[in-house]
Amino acid sequence: MSRFFAIGLIAALLGLGAHANASAEQALQKPTPDVAITPPADAHTPDSSRDILLAVANPLTAPPARAGSSLIGYASSYYGAGQHAAARMDTIKQRYKLRQVSGWPITSLGLYCAVLEPPSGVSRDELVSALADDEGVELVQPVQDFSVFSADAAEKTTPLSSYNDPYVDMQRGFIAIDAASAQTTTQGRGVVVAIVDTGVDANHPDLKARIRDVHDLVDDTPVMASTDSHGTEVAGIIAAASNNNQGIVGMAPKAMMSIYKACWYAPTVGATARCNTFTLAKALAAINNSSARVINLSLGGPADPLLSKMLQRLVQQGRVVVAAMPPNGRLDGFPNDVPGVLVVRSSSATAAMPGVLSAPGKDILTTQPNGRYDFTSGSSMATAHVSGMAALLLSLSPSMDATALRELMQRTSKVSNGQLQVNAGAAVEVLAPPARHSN
Repeated sequence: MSRFFAIGLIAALLGLGAHANASAEQALQKPTPDVAITPPADAHTPDSSRDILLAVANPLTAPPARAGSSLIGYASSYYGAGQHAAARMDTIKQRYKLRQVSGWPITSLGLYCAVLEPPSGVSRDELVSALADDEGVELVQPVQDFSVFSADAAEKTTPLSSYNDPYVDMQRGFIAIDAASAQTTTQGRGVVVAIVDTGVDANHPDLKARIRDVHDLVDDTPVMASTDSHGTEVAGIIAAASNNNQGIVGMAPKAMMSIYKACWYAPTVGATARCNTFTLAKALAAINNSSARVINLSLGGPADPLLSKMLQRLVQQGRVVVAAMPPNGRLDGFPNDVPGVLVVRSSSATAAMPGVLSAPGKDILTTQPNGRYDFTSGSSMATAHVSGMAALLLSLSPSMDATALRELMQRTSKVSNGQLQVNAGAAVEVLAPPARHSN
């Protein structure tokens, strides 16, 4: 049995759209297209140990065509760098001798953001301090690193015979969370879950029917996903197909998934997955313009003022953001420090911190690249269980927000194998009578 351990360093910048005035359900209703793979807009990799992120004001007024407002590295269907923003950015670059790596607009905040490379021999900390005092700068910070959370795995089995999927009786998390009971009422139909991670094996027999679209923000060859284990694992837990005589069953097997590859594995043996500020920025910007209701972020890192502002916008739009608690248990870093985010830890015999949800995260059987299956562990997997559970509940009650979902999940949590953790069957029973047909 192989062992899977994927911890990636991720430096994150999120781009979010304007706050919807309609209800969350109405604002996020969009047609469901066929599966489509979006090619990468920029394969350049900013240096998180050196580069900075800088933003200038960029009002929501599109410049005339002759102004040449196309973006550097990323094309937006809304607006680019306006004349004033472009001029201001050029002035700053010349004044501080900065080289622009990439740039793009953040429509919801009225900003134009750029990843900039400091001149040789200049301290990044001193440069950030000087730029913070520049009247033309709205925000400046280092490019920061974030990580996905996994752990080594070991095989466990538990009997189950409710499905024709051959490995369902080995799905410890699926059984402990009482997903089979919940799925007699709802299977997540009509809910889109966005996964920001490494890529996903979109041709996996248990996943391909549940993937709506794939956005590759890293590779020149976006169809290659043979090594994208972490994202494939998360996707299988959330929405692997059911009763297809294949492998496993996902938490919400009739939900659809949108895949945003913002992380990649280095070609060296044993290398960890990495993401950078710009690739993750493009992923979150694309989600803002999508109908995704649930966003799975099995990653984390230091506190980040810009990221916090933008993630708050996502939550305000009615998106349900589900994030993994880091191995150190601290909640003072992104994205766990953003109000409204559902923070999830792997179930433990010890009590969880207030407001933190517990879900199965140890020895979880799930999908792997190249049509395979294996066991894996970590709070990333616990997070995926809660994202799938959120899809089940939103399918029944689309008007629920993150606060209501957290309260319901906590109130209906039950002890399983000596551990208090969320229970999908109990939560669904609160929302719908047992006789209701599956959604």
